[in-house]
Amino acid sequence: MIHGSCLCGVVRFAIERAVGPFELCHCPRCRKASGSAFVAGLGARVEDFHLLSGAELIRTYEAPVRERPPAYRVAFCARCGSPVPDPVPGATWFEIPAGLLDDEPGTCPDKHIFVECKSPWFRIADDLPQLTRRQIIESRRSQSGGPA
Repeated sequence: MIHGSCLCGVVRFAIERAVGPFELCHCPRCRKASGSAFVAGLGARVEDFHLLSGAELIRTYEAPVRERPPAYRVAFCARCGSPVPDPVPGATWFEIPAGLLDDEPGTCPDKHIFVECKSPWFRIADDLPQLTRRQIIESRRSQSGGPA
């Protein structure tokens, strides 16, 4: 099990395994939601997720839809404000803010996404692939065999 928690430790969770992707997202919404240059998001299957405590403190905010659904949804601890995982009902997969993990997930970031939106003050200094929005859409379309 891979355990994680919010800053105050009340919201606690575990995942049986990380399935990826492990993306570093530079989109404006992720930057504003995190207050950082990017969000490190680790993919997990909903069936592998276990909320151990703090459900009563999880709040969500859904930003308006910009182009098409789904909306940008963030969940956070009402006590400390940390982002927390909160899978959307009916989803099979979701992203966990990797900074919440207390244990080694067994994987590392595999790419930067939405790099055309990155903060002008941040310089990407690693060798990970850097994908634009257009490249992400093309990649997802080819993986699913249909429109992204």
